[in-house]
Amino acid sequence: MNTSRWLSEDEQLTWLSYLRATKLLNDRLDNDLQTQFHISLDEYEVLAMLSTETHGLRMSSLAEITVSPKSRLTHCVTRLQQQGYVERVSCPTDKRGTFAVLTAKGTALLKRAAPVHVDGVRTAFTDQMNDAQRRSLTKVMGNIVQSAETRQ
Repeated sequence: MNTSRWLSEDEQLTWLSYLRATKLLNDRLDNDLQTQFHISLDEYEVLAMLSTETHGLRMSSLAEITVSPKSRLTHCVTRLQQQGYVERVSCPTDKRGTFAVLTAKGTALLKRAAPVHVDGVRTAFTDQMNDAQRRSLTKVMGNIVQSAETRQ
């Protein structure tokens, strides 16, 4: 017996709008970074997360923060390492642990790419809402994140 609650027309419209908007937004932001800096949005996110940590991040923590499967993150960090933007450092207290650390070259790239990325986010995302809409969206997204994390 199927007990699924099907989406109403309004719910389906909301869901499909969300899917389309996030796909288009991510594609635009990724294209800006690829075109101008030859890095993907995923790679930019890794660089940005590492920039907040003086001594880098454990790969497992970085995977958690970026909500990336460990194998995908490993490939991403490998690409960044090959370009000289990131280095891997063994954890001094745990032989199995590895840290990803932003290099000077990675920091320089991030300083050039960040204004372009922020401008893209502002133009395509935040400028499309007023303050009340942003606060509402933040609350809704927080609820969705909390629900998703609870199910894992």
